[in-house]
Amino acid sequence: MIIQLNASLFQKLATAGAWAVELFWYAGSLCLLFVQTVGGMLTHRLRRQAFIGMVLAFQSAYQMQRLAAENYIASLVALSVVREIGPVMTALIIAGRVGSSIAAELGTMKVTEQIDALMTLAVNPVRFLVIPRFIAMLVALPLLTLWADAIGILGGFLIGTLKLGILPSLYWKMTTIPLVFKDLLSGLLKSLIFGMIICVVSCFEGFRTEGGAEGVGRSTTVAVVTSFVLIIAADCLCTALFYFIWR
Repeated sequence: MIIQLNASLFQKLATAGAWAVELFWYAGSLCLLFVQTVGGMLTHRLRRQAFIGMVLAFQSAYQMQRLAAENYIASLVALSVVREIGPVMTALIIAGRVGSSIAAELGTMKVTEQIDALMTLAVNPVRFLVIPRFIAMLVALPLLTLWADAIGILGGFLIGTLKLGILPSLYWKMTTIPLVFKDLLSGLLKSLIFGMIICVVSCFEGFRTEGGAEGVGRSTTVAVVTSFVLIIAADCLCTALFYFIWR
């Protein structure tokens, strides 16, 4: 009996240890790829949403009307969209659309040995396959976030003025007064961090693809799911830093 208990305990410890090693290896590999990408950018020359705002306005209108505080709907929509909804929803959409595409493309190159061919020719795959996508993500995601912010606020404006009867001038005033530069800056900084996460995770999963077409599909799924989880975790951390630590 004692031998069986010891064997069972040893098996559980071995499983937990293997899981911990896998987790640390994955995190270390992501950090290494990130460092290689940023280092390559510095050392090599490179070649030359409205429905969310509407839903938020609708959801808040019921309770605000009960409190006779309809005028504050504009402030609620503006702050929610700029601080959280705009950056996070944009990043999740890009992770599902672009991140999956990056993982699938690089995964296909890996299983067809195109990446191995580049390494055989002494060409750094990170420089030619990761860095251009990394820079493009850093440029595109903040711009898309600004667009999502504008469309979200516009959606809330349409509901507030057409459905709830708030004067357009009052709605605009209640939108702009609570917003400060820190709100916009925090949203854009979040989008930069989210862009780094999406690109590095997707490229890493593409590089480690094995097993032909089935492996490409598996890597694409893992890249999207991992990006989602890390985006939510990074959003929580950034919000705590911006609004509770660095005031």
